[in-house]
Amino acid sequence: MKKIYKSIFGAGLVALSVASLTSCIDETEPTTVATTDQIAESSSAAEALMMAMPAYFNEAASYEDWIDDGSHFPFGYGAIMFIRDLMTGDLGFNQSRYAGHFSAWAQNKDMGDSYLKTQYLWRYYYGFVLAANNTVGGVNAETATDQQLGYLGAGLAFRSLLYLDLARMYEFLPNDKTSSINKDGNDVLNLTVPIVKAEMNQADAANNPRATREDMKTFIEDDLNKAEEYIVNLKDTRGNVLPDLACVYGLKARLYMWVEDYAKAQEYARKAIDASKVKPLTRERALSTINGYNTASDFMWASQQTTEDYTVNTGIINWTSWLSNQTTFGYTGLSTTLYSVMDANMYKRIGDNDWRKLEFVAPAGSALEGQNIFIDEELGEAMPAYASIKFRPNNGNIEDYAEGAASAYPIMRVEEMYFIEAEAAAHQNAGQGKALVEDFMKNYRDANYTCKVTDTNDVVEEIVFQKRVELWGEGQTFFDIKRLNYSVTRGYPGTPFFDLTRLNTNGRPAWMNLVIVRTESNNNTAVDRWNNPDPTDAYDPWTEE
Repeated sequence: MKKIYKSIFGAGLVALSVASLTSCIDETEPTTVATTDQIAESSSAAEALMMAMPAYFNEAASYEDWIDDGSHFPFGYGAIMFIRDLMTGDLGFNQSRYAGHFSAWAQNKDMGDSYLKTQYLWRYYYGFVLAANNTVGGVNAETATDQQLGYLGAGLAFRSLLYLDLARMYEFLPNDKTSSINKDGNDVLNLTVPIVKAEMNQADAANNPRATREDMKTFIEDDLNKAEEYIVNLKDTRGNVLPDLACVYGLKARLYMWVEDYAKAQEYARKAIDASKVKPLTRERALSTINGYNTASDFMWASQQTTEDYTVNTGIINWTSWLSNQTTFGYTGLSTTLYSVMDANMYKRIGDNDWRKLEFVAPAGSALEGQNIFIDEELGEAMPAYASIKFRPNNGNIEDYAEGAASAYPIMRVEEMYFIEAEAAAHQNAGQGKALVEDFMKNYRDANYTCKVTDTNDVVEEIVFQKRVELWGEGQTFFDIKRLNYSVTRGYPGTPFFDLTRLNTNGRPAWMNLVIVRTESNNNTAVDRWNNPDPTDAYDPWTEE
């Protein structure tokens, strides 16, 4: 297994502000960095910094040497969404061939502080934070134009997205295998990650402790309050690859769910729904072989892969290659017989009248056999039961990666907000939560749906289950399982997951408390001795007797 073989940007280096970096302001490429004074004089420089953020969603070129060395997992934010879902019990691989690229997360292997894949998550996120800090630090709100205030609002929203992800991924929560008292004798319960701000200097970044849950919540909330004020000045979201006011509300809804402020979560989820430019996907749109879950205009916030992207031009190291089972050029599909599949028990629980069930291959002899809509029937016939057909390649092109891989994928969908609203309501009043989930399901997914439970915990679980079905493959289930202390069960008779991934837990998995890479401890003395325990191999794969 690969251990770290190169140095990376620690928090100390990431902390460099825009004011300490220079370049020519005539350049308008996404990677351009300008000084604060230059930005004030050049709208193109400020715009370039802003557009570096959506470009970073698909950043992989800086990992070219890793890729050349055979690591084909680092294709950006979409890869991390995939990683998070592989750490749940909802999504898995049907076989081990080629699945090794993601083995650390799917099999709970090599998750300690010295491994390359641990390095990747930390390096990618803090590189992205740097891109957001460049925008935030490059705009003075007191002297900025309205246009620049819009850029600042976008920068704050992106930074909030990233820190909210990081906080929920690295916060240590109790589990069935590891203690919050780490090997150095320190209690890391509810510690998240160091906060690196645009104005932070090198010395402060080198002694920057992990933020507590409360401190992180305050930091993100402050960013989002400012984003809410400024982002109304951003008039063009470039086809939804930049956030708007609805997305800021959506981030607030996610934030308040994390800290269990359910009244505010419900409030902001409704605000996001009301402000959103998009509506829940229809059956026809979602099941389209041309447009199914691959079109930015269908999402509140999207990442758009393009034919110019390094990831797309690799042919195989991109979102479509790994998430669309219906291509001949990707890692998953007929040419490899590797498929991403839904948990069988999860599939069976979905109502047969719920059209989302058709996003997964129906088993032989089941009620929906023969009703799946495939781009290519030959490919469809080769796919195993429960394999996903949710994410279609761009324009339904299964053969040409230059077109097929140039698809969009969702960062935030309005449907998520309906489920946050319903769950947040249920925590306060089970009857209201039940009514809200029934209303959404009947109107948009299954006209015959009824929530058959009444107890608060059962209503919450039912709402979260429907949310897991809705957002399968979109990287959100991880957060709900970790927050609610739900178990992961992949090993049972008839499981579609291959043997080494059949791990079962009692409550939230230990592996959901991610470990900070060692280079961060080396560069940041306040993190040294305050890492999360290594959960590697804490669970034995289930085997049939």
